[in-house]
Amino acid sequence: MYVISKVINNNVVCSIEKDGTEVIVRGLGVGFQKKTGDLIQKEKVEKIYRIANEKTSNSLQQLLEDIPLEHVQMGTEIIDYVREKLNRRLNDNIFITLIDHINFAIERKENHLEYKNALLWEIKKFYPSEYQMGLKAIDMIEERLQVRLSEDEAGFIALHFVNAELDTDMSSTYQITELIHDVLEIVKNYYNTTFDEESIHYERFITHLKFFGQRLFTNRVTQDNDAGFYQMIKNRYQKDYACAMLIESYVEERYKQKITEEEKTFLTVHLRRITMDKNER
Repeated sequence: MYVISKVINNNVVCSIEKDGTEVIVRGLGVGFQKKTGDLIQKEKVEKIYRIANEKTSNSLQQLLEDIPLEHVQMGTEIIDYVREKLNRRLNDNIFITLIDHINFAIERKENHLEYKNALLWEIKKFYPSEYQMGLKAIDMIEERLQVRLSEDEAGFIALHFVNAELDTDMSSTYQITELIHDVLEIVKNYYNTTFDEESIHYERFITHLKFFGQRLFTNRVTQDNDAGFYQMIKNRYQKDYACAMLIESYVEERYKQKITEEEKTFLTVHLRRITMDKNER
């Protein structure tokens, strides 16, 4: 049984669980003619969103007060769909960022102020699953709200899913995307070749670069201190290690960040694997 702590609107209220966690309760009429302290009938509860962070919870409450309910419902349906289809953990901040983005995108569409997405090509290449979910999202929005958003918006929406997966903000996700693009250019130029973008090793390299970027831009440095392993990789794959050093130089020059010996070692291992794919074709 849930007790109302705050009424957002007729269909959305806040409540507190026994452990003190604030939740958002959605359901037809759960807030209609209700006040703080009233009970929520169990059969009216359609969905419960748990927001453990107090700052995030307060932001979500404000958002729900200011945005049309149909936009809120649309955003939550998209998030539920994506969580099920991608089967990945999404940071709860996505309830704020995506709902706000969808609302703003619809407003811009109505005012003929749509944005071009300068990273659309990179989003398609580096985040294909999230991009497909972005396309699905604009289909859902059109079906429900009779507003057709652009392919550029599918890319923007995809980045919100990437944010939520990597637990980063939009600025960091843009930087990560730029990092992946530039590192791939360094690698292609160094080996003077192209790579099999359908191979499992290439896919794993892209995934590694995503989380490498996450660590880099959120200051989550990893350091295992396995000097023997690092030296073995450095000696065995000298050409690939030299490419990793080029990536290190780029990161230091572009982002004024240093990368650890561990990061260089695992970059070397991934580089070795994707060059093996090339040699085996």
